[in-house]
Amino acid sequence: MRIEELRERVCAMYPDLCPLFSIEFGDGTIAVPRERIHAAAADLKDMGFDRLGMVTAVDRGDEFEVVYRLQSRRLAAGMFLKTAVPYSEPTVPTMCDLWPAANWQEREVYDLFGIIFEGHPDLRRILLPEDWVGHPLRKDYEDERIIRRPDYI
Repeated sequence: MRIEELRERVCAMYPDLCPLFSIEFGDGTIAVPRERIHAAAADLKDMGFDRLGMVTAVDRGDEFEVVYRLQSRRLAAGMFLKTAVPYSEPTVPTMCDLWPAANWQEREVYDLFGIIFEGHPDLRRILLPEDWVGHPLRKDYEDERIIRRPDYI
């Protein structure tokens, strides 16, 4: 499927979000409000995005951005699905019910950023010990052993 066709299909499903559709690295990208992220993911799965390639997060300082990379073998297309998550309430619904591959990836995001995936079947640390304090990829994470990079780099 050409990226323009993918854009038309996604825009038909979410006309109000169509201005937020963009193309990054040859894949479609759409930003969805947190309240609609699970429904949008389910719609994309129904459209043919049968593989969850990755889940990650970015700490933007005042909010997080959770990013899902979806792929469709049938459509031969890739899609980034993004949502903003406020620092004050770092929760998003789990995607484990749609793609079991989300299980460990969401645990990793939880472990490193502290983002809670509501409905996750086993949300606990996966990389760090259970008694670790904090989430080390957050910009507000404090550790006296860390040497902060100067802002000019």
